[in-house]
Amino acid sequence: MTLAFPEVAPPAIQAQSAVLMEAETGLVLFALDPERPEPPASLAKVMTVDLALEDLEAGRIALADEVPVSEKAWRLAKDPTLSRMFIEPGLPVTVDQLLYGIMVSSGNDAAVALAEYLGHGSEDAFVTRMNERAQELGMRGTRFADAAGLGPGGETTALDMARLARHAILAHPEILAYSRTKEYRYNIATPQPNYNALLFRDPRVDGLKTGNIGGLFHLVATGIADGTRLIAVVMGTSSERARADQAEALLDWGFRSFAAEVAEGRVALPVYKGASPRATASYRVAYVAPRDLEAAGLRVTTARELPDYLVAPVERGQVVGTATVQVGDQAFRGEIRADQAVERGGFFRVVWDSLRLVLRRLVHLGR
Repeated sequence: MTLAFPEVAPPAIQAQSAVLMEAETGLVLFALDPERPEPPASLAKVMTVDLALEDLEAGRIALADEVPVSEKAWRLAKDPTLSRMFIEPGLPVTVDQLLYGIMVSSGNDAAVALAEYLGHGSEDAFVTRMNERAQELGMRGTRFADAAGLGPGGETTALDMARLARHAILAHPEILAYSRTKEYRYNIATPQPNYNALLFRDPRVDGLKTGNIGGLFHLVATGIADGTRLIAVVMGTSSERARADQAEALLDWGFRSFAAEVAEGRVALPVYKGASPRATASYRVAYVAPRDLEAAGLRVTTARELPDYLVAPVERGQVVGTATVQVGDQAFRGEIRADQAVERGGFFRVVWDSLRLVLRRLVHLGR
């Protein structure tokens, strides 16, 4: 994968793989072996939470729902070698509490309990859903083996995790309310601190998830500065500190070097056979550009592709053209949509405009 802007020198990152992505556009600003297969470890829990939030928004579950704790989940809660929330059979725990237990405490017990609840008693059924969603998101290098990322057979890539994080943040921004929580306590005397060390040292950071397995340490970190949200994924670092340092180095470079911008505009188009002779249409194109365009030798240009006219009826929101923002070799496209509906005009208007269109076409052919 080539850099989006090779003119901007990237940092040296010490990890097996890494990606830096701008959240709104999905543009990859940095990539280090981004499709290298890695065990997902607890990063799998991002998908578990994403699907839970989807079910919440669809009304299939509620935050206050009490979730049964199976023996399988309870055994994970008793394993001192694993991160856990300390759930127990018979002790009430809600969906909301499990979400905190997953995102803050990285509870493997919480992930399994929630997966079984969403899978109607079957974690395997829920894992099938996880993998179906991964394919829908274009995560071609990902296969989840379980809801917590514990078991063998699961794999993912830095690029796929960036795609998943972007989807989760844009589709369910409330995930950040859980991931930015610095500590959480359930069924123990002392609150558990969030495993994401960047939350405690970088005010820009508000998520998202850590993972470690077999001496490999991962981090999906996201933060926002001056309206630009970035997602940094580092996988296969040597320690908890290393994953935080490398992710922060990526975020620092990204915020220092790039800015997310928006090009907006409105156009007017003639309308034939309509109750109104004109219609306006608008566009909004998000794009990313180096902060120092001059130093990078780049410039930003905007082009629009539109028809010469519209023919009624025109629906509000109808796509009538495209707008393209060009930054160096990078093209960012957006749709131009009608601002209002234009109904079909009366009989005489339709007949008159039909004649005008015939004449217009004849003139065009005669050129």
